[in-house]
Amino acid sequence: QFVESGGGLVQPGGSLRLSCAASSNIFSLYDIVWYRQAPGKQREWVATMTVGGRRESAASVRGRFTAARDSAKNTAYLQMNYLEFEDTGVYYCMADQHWGRGIQVTVSS
Repeated sequence: QFVESGGGLVQPGGSLRLSCAASSNIFSLYDIVWYRQAPGKQREWVATMTVGGRRESAASVRGRFTAARDSAKNTAYLQMNYLEFEDTGVYYCMADQHWGRGIQVTVSS
C-alpha cells in the first residue's frame, strides 16, 4: 500500500530524505510512524508525526531526523541529516497498521 523511496548509500554527515507514498489520504487520518531495523537487531521506533502535526523522535535521532507530511500528495517524509554509521538499516513507514516494504539506508565512508 505504501511505496518508499529515497534510500541509498551516503557518507557520514550526509543527508537523505525518505518518502513514503500512499494511494489514499491515510496520512491525513492516522499518525505516521517511522521504524528502522539494523542488521542483527530488532526493529526500533525512529519518529512519529501525529495527525495533529506533533513530531516526536527517538533520542538517538533527535535533532537530526524529522518526520513530515504532505497531505495533498498523500506522502510522508523522513528527513535525515548528519547521518551516522549507526543509522544504517532498513527503514519502514507505518500508518494504521499498514506498512511499507522498507528501504535500505547505508551510511559508509
